[in-house]
Amino acid sequence: MSIPIIPDPYPEQVQTDTVTLPKPRRNRTSARKAGSSFERAQADWLAERLDDDRIDRRVKHGTKDRGDIGGVRMIRGGRVVIECKNTATMSLPAWLREAEIERGNDDAHIGVVMHKKRGTTDPAEQYVTMTAETFARLIEGGFDA
Repeated sequence: MSIPIIPDPYPEQVQTDTVTLPKPRRNRTSARKAGSSFERAQADWLAERLDDDRIDRRVKHGTKDRGDIGGVRMIRGGRVVIECKNTATMSLPAWLREAEIERGNDDAHIGVVMHKKRGTTDPAEQYVTMTAETFARLIEGGFDA
């Protein structure tokens, strides 16, 4: 006689020998650390990939933030603001609004969001999101500087 397998009603918990413990949740400190390491990895990869040592992680500027990665240029020299996100839930409209505000703070030509692709740490495999207008400006090479 076979015993039916019943699915675990609490898949978010980890079974140990004696006690069932919930998986640790991300707190503010771990979220900041994850964000910082994501920004650093993306900036380093982009600088190497584009062979441009001006590309680097930016220092935070509070209300006048100018993006997370600076020194990125389009083919005609226009500046690009990159806002990085490493979160479990996507909020693309809010992220794009933030990138647009930071683009204005930096007087840059375009602003994009670079966000984490779950399941990989390879910087080349992460996502970049932008509006269609931003994409058109990128394809055009930006405005004349």
